[in-house]
Parts: sequence; C-alpha cells; structure tokens
Amino acid sequence: MLESLFAFLFKYRPVVFENGRFAFGASTSASVLIVVGLLVAGLVAWTYLRTGGKASGPERVLLAGLRLAALAVLAFCLLRPMLVLSSVVPQQNTVAILIDDSKSMRIADQGAGTRADFAMTSFAPESPVVKQLEDRFQVRWFRFAGEAGRMNSVQELMWDGTRTRLAPALDRVRDELSHVPVSGLVVVSDGADNAAGALTESLLGLRASQVPVYTVGTGRERFDKDIEVSRVSTPRSALKGSNLVVDLIVAQTGYARKTVQLFVEDGGRVVATQQVELSADGEPAPVRVSFPANDAGVRRFRFRVPVQEGERVPENNEQDAVIVVQDEVAKILYFEGEPRHEVAFMRRAIAADKNLQVVLLQRTADAKYLRLAVDSAEELASGFPRTREELFRYRGLVLGSVEASHFSLEQLRMIADFVGERGGGLLMLGGPRAFSEGGWAGTPVEDVLPVVLDASLKGDTAFVPDVKVSLTRAGNGHVITKLADDAKQNEERWNTLPALSTFNRVTDLKPGATALLTGSGSDVASGQVVMALQRYGRGQAVALPVNDIWTWQMHFDIPLEDQTHETFWKQLLRFLVSGVPDQVTVTLASDRAEPGEPVRITAGVDDERFSRVNDARVAALTTSPSGTTTEVPLEWTVETDGEYYGTVATSEPGLHEVRVRAIFRGDTITSRAAYVDAAESKSEFFGSEMRAPLLRRVAEETGGRFYSAANIESLPEDLAITGKGVTVQEEHELWDMPFLLLAILGLVGAEWGVRRRRGMA
Repeated sequence: MLESLFAFLFKYRPVVFENGRFAFGASTSASVLIVVGLLVAGLVAWTYLRTGGKASGPERVLLAGLRLAALAVLAFCLLRPMLVLSSVVPQQNTVAILIDDSKSMRIADQGAGTRADFAMTSFAPESPVVKQLEDRFQVRWFRFAGEAGRMNSVQELMWDGTRTRLAPALDRVRDELSHVPVSGLVVVSDGADNAAGALTESLLGLRASQVPVYTVGTGRERFDKDIEVSRVSTPRSALKGSNLVVDLIVAQTGYARKTVQLFVEDGGRVVATQQVELSADGEPAPVRVSFPANDAGVRRFRFRVPVQEGERVPENNEQDAVIVVQDEVAKILYFEGEPRHEVAFMRRAIAADKNLQVVLLQRTADAKYLRLAVDSAEELASGFPRTREELFRYRGLVLGSVEASHFSLEQLRMIADFVGERGGGLLMLGGPRAFSEGGWAGTPVEDVLPVVLDASLKGDTAFVPDVKVSLTRAGNGHVITKLADDAKQNEERWNTLPALSTFNRVTDLKPGATALLTGSGSDVASGQVVMALQRYGRGQAVALPVNDIWTWQMHFDIPLEDQTHETFWKQLLRFLVSGVPDQVTVTLASDRAEPGEPVRITAGVDDERFSRVNDARVAALTTSPSGTTTEVPLEWTVETDGEYYGTVATSEPGLHEVRVRAIFRGDTITSRAAYVDAAESKSEFFGSEMRAPLLRRVAEETGGRFYSAANIESLPEDLAITGKGVTVQEEHELWDMPFLLLAILGLVGAEWGVRRRRGMA
C-alpha cells in the first residue's frame, strides 16, 4: 500500500530511487537563465517584503517564502531532474530460479492452497512473472531440497524432499552458471533450512561474485493452530529396569492453556501417559515424563501428542528416540569407615537388583576390613585400592563415614581423578568422619564435591540434630527422588517421611551444583543440604550428608510393605553409574540419518588407567540391518588427545550398529554398540513456519530483495533494475512527477489563501 502511494506521488517505485544516480538534464545556457530568473524572483520578493499593507511582518515573510518556494520548484522542474540507472540488457543475462522441492511445501497455509500451489501458480510458464522474466532474461530452472538439480519447468517438481539445504543449493547453482553473466538468483522457499552447515560462507561467495539473491517467501510466519513436540532429550543408554526421566519441549499456537495427553510408546506399546497443560500462545511448554525401561535391547521410544482439531501440521506431533537398554551389571565400591546400620539396610534394599553389584569394604579395626560381594579372593585384599587400574575398574564409588586422613595423598588424588578423568560417579554419605567433620576440606576430593566444606569443623561431632527432609523444586522431577509419578503426590510423599539425623553442617552449594533435598529443624542450620549433586569433569558427584536413611525402612510410621527405602537406594545408585564411560567410547553426530547419508563418528580411546592414547589403531565397525559389516579406519584428530574421527555410512533403512575397535600396546578393546536409525526424516515439518528473517538475510547480504505473495509481481522489474551482468545506462525523467505539480499548486494556493484572508487579493 505504501509502495503504491510512493509510486503515484514520485512516478517510480522506491527501488528505482534506491538504485539510481540523481542528475540534471538541462543545458548550461538553460541553467544560467533559470539562475538569473531566481535572482530576479528573489529581488521581487525582497521588494514585496518592504511593501506595507494590511499584512503584518510575519505574514509578509510567509507570503514571500511561499512565492519563492513555488518558483524554486518550477526552476527545479526546468532543470530536468532525472535518475540514471544501470539496467540489464534484454536477453544478455541469465536468471536462475530455484524452487524448494521439499515436503514442507505441501503444508496448506498459503491462502486456500498449499505452498506448492503458490509456487506452481506464480512460476507457471504462462504466469505474468515468468513471461516478464523470459522477455528480459535467459531463465534457468532448478529444484533443490537435499541437493540441487536442473529442471525444465515447475511441472517436474515432486515436493518429496526430506531435507532442505539452502547453502549447498546456492553454491551448486553459482558454480554451474559461473561461465555466463548472471543477473541474480530467485529462491522460492519457506526458508526451512535444516542443513548442518551455516549459510555465511555461501552468502559471502555470492556477494564476492556480485550475484544477488531474490528470495520469495511461501507460507505463514506464524500458524494459527499447531502443536509440535519440538525437542526430546533422552539418555543414549540405560540399565535394564531403570526409571527414565526424559525432558521434552511442546510448542503450540492456538491451544493456549489447553490440556492434552502425552503418550510414551515402546515399539507401539504405551508405557506411560501424562497430562500436559499447554502454555500461553507461542510459549513452549517444558515437560518432564518418566517411564520404566524394563526390556533390554535397542528400544525405539516414541513421544506423541494426539493431533488436535484444526492443526496445520499433524506430522510434527511426535518424535522418536533410540535408547539402548543394557542388561549388564554395574559394579560399585562402597568403602565404610565404621560398622553402621546403613550398610546392611542399603545392601538389603538392592539385593533383588540384578544390575547392581555393590562391593563392600568396611573397616572393622586398624588395617582390618570386611569384604563382601567381591569377585575374587584378591579383590581389595589390601584395603582401599592403591592404583588407578584397581580403582577405575568400578563405575561408582561410595564413601561412608571415613576420615580423609585414612587415605594417602595419592589415593585422594585417585578419587578425584576417578570422577574427573575416569568419569565415574562419587557418593559421599554423612557421618561423624565425613565432609568437614572428617577433615575432607583442603583435600583434592573437596573440589569434586558439590558442597562447600569448612575446615574449622574438623573433628566436631557434637552436632546431631533431627532433620525434616523437604523436596526442592529441582528435586521434584529428578530420577533419584521420584517416589510417585505425579509431581504433587511425590512432594506429599516426601513431606510424610520420618526425620533423619546428621553429624554434618552443610549449608552452602558450589556454583553449578543442584540441591535435590534440604533439611529443617529446631537445631538445624538454615539451608542445611540433605542431597546435592554436580558434574565434575567427565563424571558426577553426589553429597548425602545424613546419617540414617535406614529410618525410612524401620520407623514405626512406615508400613512393612512400603518400598520407599528400596526405591530411593536403587534410583540413587543407578543414577551414580549412569553414563559412566568405558575405555573406548563412541559418539555419533546424530542417531538419525537418511538411508545412505554419512554420519560423523568420534571415538575416545583410553588405556586401563584412563589416560588418553594417541597412537592406537582405531576403526569403526558398522553392521547394517541385513547383517553386512563395514570397517572404516578412524584418524586421530590431533587437536584433542585420545580422540579419533571419521564417517560411517548408512547403506539401507533400519538400525545400524556401530562399534569402535582400538588396538594399542598389543591389546584390543571394543566399545559398546551405538546405533543410527536410518529412516526418512520428518525434519521438514518441525519449525516449519515461513522463516522470513532467514530469507531477508539471504537477500540483504547478497544485494537482492525479499518478496511475498503481496508483491511478487514487481520481481521482474526489480531484477531488471537491480540485477547484475551486462547492463546499459537509462535515464528516468523526474520533472513530471505528480508530487512536483501538487507542490506548486499547494504553494500557490497557500499564498492566494493568505492574501485573500488579509484582503490583498
């Protein structure tokens, strides 16, 4: 609307003024005469100002100014103002039209039809846009989705691409047309670019080659009604029987505050449901859902919200995730410094868990230890491990009430390295010889713990108050502290548990640590921490500074059949060993790929001391769904010790198993299996609103323009004016602009009106 009004007043559209060079076309003699005329007019006006009459001084100034302005506008017209533009020479330049051929173009949000309908209609051979383009340019047609390719017309488009990669498409077309003069590239797309690489390099290349890109946006920038499961964060693996907690983001428009059902399916079988209250329009809703992983093997879980009435894009209501459920035994070392009830009750709590092995080393006297659940007579025969190899065989470490001075400095460093370098899980329990009271402040282990220690409390055992445990906001949703499926019921359950006792004053968290449980009581310091955790290096550490969790089993308020104590310990110990790396690890850039698409793989290789190895022979072994195994050598990255990289292919649809084999110092170690699910991608339907900011960026950074359905008819003319290639100078006269005529009439009319009002007409 504004552009049309501008063109009416100033004769040409804004793009002509933006790209033209202002000049005058009058001859020198004519210019001199005009200047002389203006001087004479100025003299007349000066005389007019000195003449008396009915008008006051300010009114005479106004009248003189109006007359001079009218004469100035007339003189401006006589000077023949013009815009000089470089316009492309007809049929001497090429324009490439790239049309998005991906599945997102099938979305029906372009008026009464789909985005594909708009592209087909606007760029059909008989359309006005195409006819004008073909009158001025040599037109080349391209389609693009995952790859760009030539075509003869829009009739060849299939709208079946599962990925949109704009940068490679622009590079391909620029290279193919590098031998001919190119006025510009026209990109017709919704802007749903989901390529892994950035556009910046491609745009810089186009700008350097002086090839502007004219983008035509299809679709709506915001849907009226749509629900999208936009993100799912799951662990790559879990122990069989674990209770998984998964975070999702559910985005929506048009369903504000509505409650919908979320389904979690394992191979088509519903394993969990949850009511989700959606946020305000346009606001994503974070959702945390928990469900059991009871079946071992490679499981494909689906997270789905049923399609609601009026939804624009039903395909984005679900996402899949592959999780490897491992039926194996995770070995944990529990070192206790004194006989206490917690040992027996904890071992009893996990006795039925076939995936946890807690090896107990309990000090009974000086240099005497009780060993339980060891695999051999030699295991821990000399007490706590003295070498990294011995300690690093375990995946988790529990330290009970044992003073720091029991360990050598080397052992204390080993414990810190067990978490930071080996990636194991550390749990420190409360007791008279634990935390600050046990002299752990100032040791290497202090850095690992999520809580702040106070060296002045060493040896102080007078602090033994009752602690009423409360769940924090972070704790009410964490896998360790989940005692009920519903968040409200979970909080109520924690509020009914009996109080515990503690020897340890722990009130301050380290930056980055998270408190799951806090304590209160008449003699308890404000902010008493009952449970906190943090990441440290490759592993994680948990602080549990209470003395008698077994109370939750034996208190008279707890029914005999109550499983709170058992559930808590199982979930805590399983969390402690979750995600603990092996000597050889596999990291895939993505666990999903199109069939035939390569996937980048990164492998980490450690020796038995979990020190990085740079001289290993490393290879990735990929087994396809049909059983074919392919071996691909991996190269050391050089930048990072012990890190190797390469790419593996997904030759056919289905789950591809990837293992890494490392050979060093005569030993061969094979990693656990990782999996790539090769299937047709649905990424086109996620975040599928028209991305106008991206399309505008492409146009602006290359010197082009952005268009929509409202102004696409001006594309051919704009290309002729702003495009590059073989050009010719053209003059566009401005003296006959309607604005100038209106200005003269307005100035003369204003002067006459003032004179008439003062009786001077």
